[in-house]
Formats: sequence, structure tokens, C-alpha cells
Amino acid sequence: RKAPMVMAGVVAAATQAAPAEAPAAPATAQEGAGIGSSAAAEAANGAPAPTKAEANAAGNDDNNDDVDDNEDGNENAENGDGTAKKKNKKKNKKGGAKFGIFAMPQDEFDDMCKRWLEATKDQVEGLTDEQKKEMNPAFIGYEFESDHRPWHVTKQMKVPDNIPKPEYHETGDPVSERAIKANRTSTIPINTPEDMDKMREVCAIGREVLDITSRFLKAGVTADELDRVCFMACMERGVYPSPLNYNKFPKSLCVSVNEVICHGIPDCRPVQVGDIVNLDISVFKDGYHSDLNETFMIGKCDEAAENLVRTAYESLAVIVPQIMPGTLYRELGNDISRTAHKAGCAVTRTYSGHGIGKDFHGLPNVSHVARNKTIGIMRESHIFTVEPMINEKGWQDNLWPDNWTAVTRDGRRSAQFEHTFMVTETGVEILTARPGTSRTEIMPYDPEVFRR
Repeated sequence: RKAPMVMAGVVAAATQAAPAEAPAAPATAQEGAGIGSSAAAEAANGAPAPTKAEANAAGNDDNNDDVDDNEDGNENAENGDGTAKKKNKKKNKKGGAKFGIFAMPQDEFDDMCKRWLEATKDQVEGLTDEQKKEMNPAFIGYEFESDHRPWHVTKQMKVPDNIPKPEYHETGDPVSERAIKANRTSTIPINTPEDMDKMREVCAIGREVLDITSRFLKAGVTADELDRVCFMACMERGVYPSPLNYNKFPKSLCVSVNEVICHGIPDCRPVQVGDIVNLDISVFKDGYHSDLNETFMIGKCDEAAENLVRTAYESLAVIVPQIMPGTLYRELGNDISRTAHKAGCAVTRTYSGHGIGKDFHGLPNVSHVARNKTIGIMRESHIFTVEPMINEKGWQDNLWPDNWTAVTRDGRRSAQFEHTFMVTETGVEILTARPGTSRTEIMPYDPEVFRR
């Protein structure tokens, strides 16, 4: 079958024989409002985040029951009796410091999301419960892979005129990306210092939008509500949600549940306890895109789901030490496949990582499978995503009749994690790292960080 134009790269482009080196050529990403805008500004100035990965840093969305006795932040402040006050940092219930959106008190966060849902309630206003369950007529006669069914997809939301937009926002046609494919070039862009600073900024905002959307995620929330929260988080930060109308994709993020590998279209189906849910977020600011995703477990999940999500996380983490000048892009797939197979899982072969920056999807293509023929050698300033999609059993996939949703052919579940990486002089900078964690290595896996 023919694969659609998709938001993950397509592996078919990475099956050419790899040359000794991919030639390099120059390439040419309003401060967001709300929580974390200062973090985005620091990223834009190249200020590194803390280098020590903290357990559960910015990842636990428990209610904020923090206490800070030292309100003026002065470590040497004194009590009334002249004794030194003990400095207290905000902690979550497991003792890790909270950062970014996770430092917002729960009641404030709930009020913010309630306000956003109220502002977008016309998306579902007037729909009955039965109408929300109605699927696209294109699915009539389709033999589904599991019990999972798509529900009603609401209308596409409109971005205000004051938000800068990518070239495809009206037509759905990413013209510049088509030009890259038409030219059959293997040239991987070399980014300027300005490019790199712009990418730091847009990636920090993308991270913030994912953290907001994932904090809102829980059983009973619909994928449509997740889309509305994501959309409003983007609007308040003055950024465009990159998936919106990209090749006619109808929504602001991808929500991929259970056997959906990638590109799940947000619909009116409520998330259920036991589901695994991938949220794939991309944003556009000042001419540059960012891209990242994470998979979350909803409440108590079975052992196979726990193993799958851990394996997907570790399949991404294992390749980070390899990202440095001189590494062949094709080498990454070997460790990804080895990690997945050791856990009894399989790597999806149809979709790949990709270059990102001024184009949502560009060179290099980054295959996740072993013994691939991906073209290119890592050079300082290269920016790209790695996003291995790990299936419970078989690697084969099907495409739903909506021409977007990729699912496992055997109906088993799939999980994925993605970061945007930049090659530095000595190694790697993780542009989409969680606040408070290392930008050179991925923090050790903690299942509670990804449980909702």
C-alpha cells in the first residue's frame, strides 16, 4: 500500500545506499504568555538547563501540596530569634523539585483548563452522546484490528490573524518540503547560531505545551478536549500548532491510543483506565518548528503495557550517547532494535525520525530499524528528531480509512517517545528536555512520571 504524507518521516526514503558523508549546505525558528515563558527566553539565549537529572522532576502531576517557608528566597534569612532559617525548595510527594507547568498549584491549573474549554465549547455544543460516538462514514465496512473504534471528530479550529503561521496553514500543502523530495537531495542543513537559538526557544515552548496537555490527561477526558487544551496553550503563547492543516491534518496534536502507532486524530472518545496514550506535540514560532512526544499510562495498566512503555522509553534513551559529530545516522537503528527485541517487542518500520527547523520535516531521515541504509553523518549543528515506535509484537502496520491513523496490524498496542536533538561540538543537546533535567542525557525511567 501507499503510505500517506505523514508527520513522522517515512522510512522508504532511508533505504538508499549510504555515502561516506552527506554534503552540508547552509540552512536558514513574541515571547509566549503564561507559565514558563521565562524558561523559553532562557532557552533562546542558550542558557542550559540544570545538568543533574532529578527523579520525577517536572513529571509528577499530583496536587501541589508544597510548602515554602522561606518566601523571600534568601538562603541566609533569619528567624525572629536570630537563628538561620532553613531554605526549603518546592518538592513533590516523592521529594523531587517541581519545575515549569508542574509548579503551578492544581487549583490554578484546573481553572486555566476550565477557562480554555469554556472558550472552545462550540466544538461540541449541541452534540448528543450518540452523535459523539458516530465515526467517519469512510470507516463503513472496515475490519478493525481490535475493539478500539474512532468517534466523532469535531470541526477544525481557526488560528487568530495575529499568530504567525507556516506556509501550509491555508492550503495544507508544505511546498518547501515537497521541493526537498523533488530535488532528491541528500544535503543535511548546517544551522547557524541564530537558527540554533531559535530552535532552543521553540523547543522550550513545545515542551511546555506537552507538559500542559499531559497534566490535563486523565481517565474520562476526551481526545477532543486534549486538542482544545493544546490549541489554547499555543494561542496564549503566540505559537501555531504545527500539525494543524499540515497535509490537511484536522487537529492541533496527535493523540494515539493503544494500538494506534502514530497520527491518531483527536476525537470525542473518552480516555479509559488501562489505556496507553501518546501525545505528539509540535509548535511553530518565528519560522521554526519543534517536535516531541510521550506515552502515558492511564491508571493501573497490565504488565504488558508497563513493559511496552518502558521499552519505548529506553529505546530512545539508549541512542542519546551516540549523538555526536562523526556518528553515522544509520547506526542509531541498531541499538533501538536491540533494546526493543530484548524486551520481546518490535520496531515499526514504516515511520522514521526526521530533520526539523524551518521545515516541519526535512533531512536527515532517521531510521529506527537495524541494518538500515539511512544517509548521512552527524555534524555539529544538525537538528533532528528520533522517535522509535515500539509495538508489543509484530512490526507490521495498517492505515485507517481516514488516511492518517497508523495502527498495528495485529491489534496489539504501540508506544513511542520523541525528542528533538541538536549535535554539539562535543555531543548532544536535548532541545525538548523536561525542565529541571539534563540536556545531555535522558533521565532514568520512572513509570510514575508517565502515569495519569
